[in-house]
Parts: sequence; C-alpha cells; structure tokens
Amino acid sequence: MAPEVAERAVQWLLELQAPDVSPETLAAWRDWRAEHPAHESAWQRIESVNGRLTHLASPHNAAIARATLAPGRERLAAGRRQALKALVLAAGVGGVAWGAHEYIPWHAWMADYRTAVGERRTLVLADGSELILNTDSAVDVRFDGAQRLVRLLAGEILVRTANAWDSTPPFVVETSQGTALALGPRYAVRVQRGETDVSVFAGAVRIQPARNAARAQVVRAGHRVRYTANAVMDDRPVDDAAVAWSEGYIVARGMRLGDFIDELARYSLVPLACDPEVAGLRVSGSFPVGDVGRVLDTLSMTLGVRIKTLTRFWGARSVRLVPATAPGSLRS
Repeated sequence: MAPEVAERAVQWLLELQAPDVSPETLAAWRDWRAEHPAHESAWQRIESVNGRLTHLASPHNAAIARATLAPGRERLAAGRRQALKALVLAAGVGGVAWGAHEYIPWHAWMADYRTAVGERRTLVLADGSELILNTDSAVDVRFDGAQRLVRLLAGEILVRTANAWDSTPPFVVETSQGTALALGPRYAVRVQRGETDVSVFAGAVRIQPARNAARAQVVRAGHRVRYTANAVMDDRPVDDAAVAWSEGYIVARGMRLGDFIDELARYSLVPLACDPEVAGLRVSGSFPVGDVGRVLDTLSMTLGVRIKTLTRFWGARSVRLVPATAPGSLRS
C-alpha cells in the first residue's frame, strides 16, 4: 500500500472525529474512498481495528484531533504526532499492524519538524545552531547534556553550527545510513534513494557509515560525497550554488534538462517529467522554486520545448516537457 494513501486514511480518521463534521467533509471522504480501490482498502484496514480505537473518541483524544486541524504550525504538528502515535499504539496492542516496511513513512510524518512540498523552514536550535529544512523534509531533534543530535528522516537540511564544533557534546546529523559529525560550521545533508549526500562548505565533516565504522572518512570543505550504511563514495567538488534552495532558487550551470526537471519536481505538487528527446538540452540560470509554473514557461520560451499537461479522469494532473512539435495537451 502506498504510504501517502495510508497517511490520508489516518487523516480522514482524525477529521471525522471532529465534533462539527460538515456534510461537505463527509461527501469528500466518500468520494475519496470511491476514487480508487487502494483508498477503500486503506479505510477498511483502519476500520478493522475500530473496536480497538474507541479510546480515540475520548475527550482527551478528541482534543488531539481538533488540535490536528487547528491553525498554527506547532499545534498542527504536535496534534498530528500525538494522534498518529495513539493510532499506531492501538493497532499494535490489538495485534493488527501495518507491515514493517510501511511504518517507515510514519517516522517522517510524526517528526518534530516537517516541511510540506514547496516549503522551506528555518529552525534555531537550543545551542543557537541553525537548520534550514528544504522542501518535503523532516527532522527529529535531541539536545541534552549528552548529545546534540539531529535525525534527518526525509529530505534535505543546511546546517550552520553556532559554537565550537569540537565542543562537548558533538553536533551530529544522523540518517539511516550513518552519521555526519560536524568538524566545521556549515554543511548540507540530503537523503534519497537509500543513500545520504553530504556537501561541506566550511570546516570538515566526519562521515561514519552505520554498518562499517572502519570506513569512516573526514570530508573537507569544498567536497561532496555520498554514503551508504557500508561505504563512503563519489568524492567530488561542490560550490555554494548547491544550496541556493535555502534562498529559494535552483542555480543551473549547463545542467541537463532531465536532471533539472527532476530537481524542480521536488518543489511541485504536480508530477513533472520530460521526454527523452529533450532531456539532453542544457539549462543555465537562476530559477525560483516558489513559482514552478513560471519556471516551466521560461524553459518553454528559451529552449523551444512545449508544456504538455495530462489530466486523468479522476482529476489528477501531470506535466511533461516535449519537443515543440508535439501536441499541446492530452486528456485520458
């Protein structure tokens, strides 16, 4: 089952617990269930533990559900985490659980801090260090006398440590592949496709793969590496343009159009792609990630490609860049 479908089913559960559910919400919930067999399957799995979830209807948990939908970013995040944790606990105690591989997305959904697609967020931590979260990112933060630990659960962050990086406790960014310990004040960490990417802009970072401490490596400023749980690899140069996203831009210098669209798609709620015929075209410039439509229009004008919009019968859209001679739109 797709993680986003399971997540939406839980969101519906919380919305339907509100004391003043509107007819429009009920209609939208029914439409969602009927929209796709996977939606109905996800809802049935929620209902299969309904008898074990009755405590969620208590005044305490009703308040949690209302907090989930209330304005305010911090209350929204806290309400979602508490309600979802209660749901997962109830399902687990009752002997009904999602598969282990399906739990992984919940970790990001229940994170201490998250960003939505297209959103960026700056956090000032307890020691004065700064984290900038890129689009669709999630972190847990654990600061106490024994640790300064940031767990990157999804997406990408830019780290600026505020004090001496050789102080105690050390400043560490952890992913499922291992740890990146700060030996300098500025670096970026990104998780994708089972790997972690680290770019160092000042000082150095010590990388330690989770399952192979002997392969630990110090990465100096101006370098970028990838690492898995077993090895550090692919040492290459990096420059500050790699984190232009922190200012709201993608900076491209002769980038393949296919690679550029993959990067731009991270900031778009609508799936983006391009035909192989145009994927090799080169893109240069500075492009605002907050206005994806404008960027696509610019590419269309400067590269001579056409924007093709595909609309499915259930209303979902996707956008594809194609040769200028291709038809302008499709509907199926």
